[in-house]
Amino acid sequence: MFPATRTELAGVSLREIARRFGTPTYVYDAAVIERKIDDLKMFDVVRFAQKACSNIAILDLMRRKGVLVDAVSAGEIHRALAAGFQPHAAGDTHPIVYTADIFDRDALAMVLKHDIHVNCGSPDMLEQYGSRKPGANVTLRINPGFGHGHSQKTNTGGEQSKHGIWHEQLDDCLRIADRHGLSVTGLHLHIGSGTDLEHLSQVCGAMEKLAGDVGRTLTTISAGGGLPTIYKAGDTYVDTSVYFSLWDASRKRLEQKFGHKLTLEIEPGRYLVAESGYLVAEIRAIKQMGKNTFYLLDAGFNNLARPILYGSHHPMSIVPGPLDMADASVDATSPRPEVEAVVGGPLCESGDIFTQAEGGFVTTRKLPTAQVGELLVLECAGAYGFAMGSNYNSKPLAAEVLLRNGQAHLIRARQTPEDLTRGEVIPSA
Repeated sequence: MFPATRTELAGVSLREIARRFGTPTYVYDAAVIERKIDDLKMFDVVRFAQKACSNIAILDLMRRKGVLVDAVSAGEIHRALAAGFQPHAAGDTHPIVYTADIFDRDALAMVLKHDIHVNCGSPDMLEQYGSRKPGANVTLRINPGFGHGHSQKTNTGGEQSKHGIWHEQLDDCLRIADRHGLSVTGLHLHIGSGTDLEHLSQVCGAMEKLAGDVGRTLTTISAGGGLPTIYKAGDTYVDTSVYFSLWDASRKRLEQKFGHKLTLEIEPGRYLVAESGYLVAEIRAIKQMGKNTFYLLDAGFNNLARPILYGSHHPMSIVPGPLDMADASVDATSPRPEVEAVVGGPLCESGDIFTQAEGGFVTTRKLPTAQVGELLVLECAGAYGFAMGSNYNSKPLAAEVLLRNGQAHLIRARQTPEDLTRGEVIPSA
């Protein structure tokens, strides 16, 4: 399913990308994103949860494909505007929706300034918004009382989750809305990231019951996100046509009940971008530690945090030949013996391991034998990769590159040492 070695992505040489832009670098294949968008074209609205990958070039690509955007912070609203999204539009289809469980002061100010539609995830949030913008339309994000995900940390439903309005508090929130003249025009449910069709389908029934309680003011229902993607053998996709048919049936029953049309949204994040992204790193040391062989990269969990957070599995491949060797001199076809390797990064942190299971248990990965100076590619890294990057150990954030029509475009320059200390001040005595 995933190659052990590779030399190019989307027709562009990986070694040339590394020589031109350095390492570590995130690389995204635009064609993959476009194909994943097309998978969901049966929904009325595809709304990208930009927290998964928020570079404005990626947002621009989404916008040009007709995708709308979700924002979870003032900064994400700023990004959406910078990428060309309009703050609001006539009717019930909102180019930008702000979804959160709280308003920090900056987010509330920006929502009010740009008249951004709000998806409220708590009674307090609804109260704060209603007191500042009485008479507005709002969406409510409801926690249906159950959840599911590929990790407990990505489960966004049930009483262990902070997300959404608890389903038993819906009547209280409708009273808050009435007090401020707010009209509840949308309902949104999301139970977790990486869940399966059985659990996703349960949301349809919950939506129908909750929508019946809200009533005819509803014009939009959102299926949320959570569609799984493939990281390793044995992982499976959800049949999106079957998933749509379940939601469409629920939508039609509600339309018959209310006597008017409802817009059906889906809000994917990871599904649209995960498989498009690759983190290209250089092997800088190979160490033998007892029985373990370590491949140590110039990328660490400051670049890709999913393994240390969730024990997430990312496919890996080796790019044959050191960077300082001419491409024509590299034999990329000869098979190499494999080795069980632990793959780690440069950080002064024992948890800086890409091959680990949830709970921090170090594992190995069967990889081709490699040399110092060759590239290792961490695949399916387009979602929650760069977006979770940090400057831990005072490491600069990686560069980002978008591949389109056989060309590599720099969409974010690598941070400089000066960037690391910009804004820091030594106080005068």
